[in-house]
Amino acid sequence: MTVDTTVNLNELDLADPDIYTAADSGLGVLHYLQEHQPMFWNKRSEGPSFWAFTKYADGVAVYLDKTNFTSERGMQVGQTESAARAAAGKMLIVTDGRHSQLRDVMNPALTPRVVRRLEGAMRETVGGMLEENAQKDSFDFVDTVAGRLPLSVICELLGVPRADWDLMIQWTRTAFGSATSDDVISDAEKAEANANIFAYYADLLAERRGNLGDDVISVLIRGQIDGTPLTDEEILLNINGLITGGNETTRHASAGAVIALVENPDEWRRLREDPSLIPTAVEEVLRWTAPSLNVMRTALRDTRIGDQTIRAGERVSVWHPAVNRDEDAFPDARRFDVGRTPNKHLTFGLGKHLCIGAALARFELRVLLEELTGRVARMELTGPVKRLRSNLMWGVDRVPVHLELDHAGH
Repeated sequence: MTVDTTVNLNELDLADPDIYTAADSGLGVLHYLQEHQPMFWNKRSEGPSFWAFTKYADGVAVYLDKTNFTSERGMQVGQTESAARAAAGKMLIVTDGRHSQLRDVMNPALTPRVVRRLEGAMRETVGGMLEENAQKDSFDFVDTVAGRLPLSVICELLGVPRADWDLMIQWTRTAFGSATSDDVISDAEKAEANANIFAYYADLLAERRGNLGDDVISVLIRGQIDGTPLTDEEILLNINGLITGGNETTRHASAGAVIALVENPDEWRRLREDPSLIPTAVEEVLRWTAPSLNVMRTALRDTRIGDQTIRAGERVSVWHPAVNRDEDAFPDARRFDVGRTPNKHLTFGLGKHLCIGAALARFELRVLLEELTGRVARMELTGPVKRLRSNLMWGVDRVPVHLELDHAGH
């Protein structure tokens, strides 16, 4: 593996969101670390320092170690320990001890049967947007298609009225810092958007308590752990977690899929000619796009990962775009291959913290690829892609495209 980028490790801070707005979306820096210092101590002058792991085997080791690491002191770089502790033990992604029980409460809302029930709405959303916009000289795929698909699904699951869907996407994009590099969102704006989300769902929760249905909020209201119902705070925190995973990550994976297929026309042609490749293409899109930029754990006691000693209290982070492109785990890792198998990427994590919405995300991407390959003959970018300015999500905020429909097939 050769890397052209030269990085000043003394000045590098992977928590700097500007790194990921570069033309290579930060991959040059991550590849450099993977080759030269795969266990990098990221010293910070402001905020806690952390270990950054960019090799696949080290990422697996962190994910599977349930004894020596905790997620309850923060689960992504840039998060403060105080914020994580406020949700620890209540919100699934920052819960260890009650994780399995909390997961059992939430699982009924995300069963394959529930997911399949949404298929018709998914296809209507994607197909309608493609047909409506395909004849335009250019349109933003993120705002028009990639953002609408997961938003419609998560809002259906939560029972959000259609009239409020646009408001939901606006708030979530602001709250989680999903902004282009020339549109920086202030901490105050993020805080306000988060407050709006919690207030909205608090009202919806109160309304649902008097009128239970089969939506996710109703499932959480009915749920109990050791005979005790979840509190309003626990329900609202987990709704927030579902919004993040269900909306933000799938949006970036969907937009990234289009970029990858445009930039790899042979793979686009291959997929159109052989739809049986769609299941493996979904996994390759997930490997390639890795929307959750990093995951973090805190060492509970002195331990070792490979040859490196990790001291109690130190933070370790796994960088998904890098580990998913590790040549030791994925032959020809820097090639987008819709037929790649096996493909044991870490995009959804591993072990007990495996993403609870993984099946739903896979289903959404399958529908997207089926609708694209079935309806669209040609795709092209019509302008520069805008990368996110974020150290949490690794994705794009604007993808201008022109699509030509396959009239022969319809």
